[in-house]
Amino acid sequence: MGAFKQAVFRQIDPAARESGLSIVNRLVIFLILAAVASAVIETEPAVSTGREWLFRSFEILFGVLFSIEYLLRLWVADINPAFTGSRHPRLKFATSLASIIDLMAIIPSFFAFAGGATLALRFVRFFRILRIARIGRFSKAWRDLAEAISSRREELFLAFSLAGFTLLIASTLLYWAESDAQPEKFGSIPRAFWWGVVTLTTVGYGDVYPITPLGKFFSALVSIAAIGTIALPTGILAAAMSDVMQRRRRPGERE
Repeated sequence: MGAFKQAVFRQIDPAARESGLSIVNRLVIFLILAAVASAVIETEPAVSTGREWLFRSFEILFGVLFSIEYLLRLWVADINPAFTGSRHPRLKFATSLASIIDLMAIIPSFFAFAGGATLALRFVRFFRILRIARIGRFSKAWRDLAEAISSRREELFLAFSLAGFTLLIASTLLYWAESDAQPEKFGSIPRAFWWGVVTLTTVGYGDVYPITPLGKFFSALVSIAAIGTIALPTGILAAAMSDVMQRRRRPGERE
């Protein structure tokens, strides 16, 4: 049984292999893509109308297969180095982020059989689309990105805190300058937040904009500040990813 469990572990967990993906890993990736494609196509009435039974059958099949995979991962959790250090490795596995994402991929299969375009059904479909997030487990690139974010979490927190502070100040300034002229758009700081968000992100939809001279002046200052505010986290992530890639090329190097 020990050898069989080790073989199962090597098949279902990419971390158990030095390189490459197992046949089971590739099958799971295919199932994830197929399940997401099915959930997307099902939202088109021209395709799904009259074929509800087909999409329901697909969802049941995906649910069963994902459930089997989850149970196998739970079974081999006691030999997974990521969880063996715990007194209750299976409980630690079940409460891990990856396991929670697995459950989010399974549960909709058992609650997605209601008819009609109800809010509850759209909510279930949303979680079915989130299955795509599971592919990150099989990708070294995703793991590199996670490592990069983790290594620069303090700098990123500072950058996003600065962005939030800038957004608050910008919205307050425009509320002060434009509230009398455009009460429906800038009549409160929360209303001015929409303008602040689209300005700081340099999207500029044009549906909300200042019309007073003072408001335009503040808008110009905020637009200039937005360039640096958006570039800061981008630069931090770029540097972090560069460090991660360099460490991969030189595995013997230590910080």
